Amino acid sequence: MVVEWRYIAKGVRVVPEPVATPFIWTGAYAGAFALVTVLDLLGALDRTGLALAALSVLAALLGVRGRFVAAPGTALVCWMLLNVFATHPIGEISWAGHRDPEWITCLLVAALVGTAAGRVLHARAAYRRVSPYDSTS
Repeated sequence: MVVEWRYIAKGVRVVPEPVATPFIWTGAYAGAFALVTVLDLLGALDRTGLALAALSVLAALLGVRGRFVAAPGTALVCWMLLNVFATHPIGEISWAGHRDPEWITCLLVAALVGTAAGRVLHARAAYRRVSPYDSTS
């Protein structure tokens, strides 16, 4: 009788599924609100470029775990919180024709780049996970 040892923990692992879109949007709302609040407490909202850069990073990080369909909503939620709390008059949604299309585009590109990077990283991890660990099976 021959005992054959196999690693149970090193089998094929499942590639993580993207997080559902409503959870990404909830994270975008909560994260953007917290980020704008922290920037306001630090007195950094006078420079809206810093707030836009921070919200773009947030959109990209949320995009890594999200689906492509969540990217426009994530960008829109981040833009709304940036527009309502970081620009004057505070508390009103306004549209500045020279500024807001650029902001929305920046946030959308950040969310799409984050989502594409997440998909590539997950596909690369999946490719590595499919390779067999032993030659006997």
